[in-house]
Amino acid sequence: MRACLLCLTPFEPNEELEHLPRGHRLAFDPERGRLWVVCRACHRWSLLPLEDRWEALEELEKATVDRGHLLSQTENISLLRIGPLEVVRVGRARLGEEAWWRYGRELKARREGSKKVAVGATAATGALMMGGMWTGGLTVVGMWFLWSHGPRTVTDTVRWMRFGGKAWRGEHRCISCGYLFRDFAYKDRGAIALVPGEGARRPDLTVPCPRCRGWGDEGGLTMKGTEAEGTLRRVLAYHHHDGASERRVQAATRLIEEAGSPEDLTRILVRRGRRLGDIQRTGAIALEIAANESREQHLLELELRELEAVWRREEELAAIIDGELTPLGRLRKLKAGLLGGGTRE
Repeated sequence: MRACLLCLTPFEPNEELEHLPRGHRLAFDPERGRLWVVCRACHRWSLLPLEDRWEALEELEKATVDRGHLLSQTENISLLRIGPLEVVRVGRARLGEEAWWRYGRELKARREGSKKVAVGATAATGALMMGGMWTGGLTVVGMWFLWSHGPRTVTDTVRWMRFGGKAWRGEHRCISCGYLFRDFAYKDRGAIALVPGEGARRPDLTVPCPRCRGWGDEGGLTMKGTEAEGTLRRVLAYHHHDGASERRVQAATRLIEEAGSPEDLTRILVRRGRRLGDIQRTGAIALEIAANESREQHLLELELRELEAVWRREEELAAIIDGELTPLGRLRKLKAGLLGGGTRE
């Protein structure tokens, strides 16, 4: 099948599956022998003909077990990723959820983007220096200053364009001295203290008062709940604007695995209160991954509910197509072949 049966949009080629080389989102039911390619344009499911399913189904199930990363699941369906493919599997997958793996990909992508910016900034700085040398407009001290600060200025500008300068804006008075907080700058992020909140996933954030130095119960700025969660995610993304290497992400995920879960990792890090500036880089990377797990899991749960409703509709149609258009004896043999209980035709 090369195109969507509904809107005729061609399916993108993929290099992950030999027997199903097209489509980037797939759905399959290994027990009933269903296999769909999901169109990215109209989001409808195109059911593959019976004769094209069986090798692809076996290959897809094996890839799910060997290389699949479970994103989320309900009692009826699982959402997985296999390389660049998104796969909906009917039934619960026998894999552990890896919420931190999802965000690790984002950190590595940031790393690659940061490298490209740094290379471009260095090249631009070198070109300016060469121009200054050629025209005699730059002194040795000027060239040294440009080389030392030029690339960093460019990367800082890119970060400012993405995040701005303020991590939080609002109005809050210090309970100790009455100082009015109107904003909090990213550059002061090292002073943020993370303290246990009401829920394991959401530590409270507290910032010392610049006037009386009180913080927590004694003053300063305290953020709780969704406000604290959103601010922490922004601050950590700013803090790790240049991303993380594969090795660093692996070390951070090991911390989460040793803790038991993203929630446990957060609870361990903040159980006695901890300044962000005192957390080592690997721990801070693990904290960013854990901080984003709750939000991403919520979004995935919403997507799964929608996918489950679509699957129920498509399954009804597939049952009619397979049951009415295929001789019953042949259908049973084909299913037996997939499940290892017989021989394919």
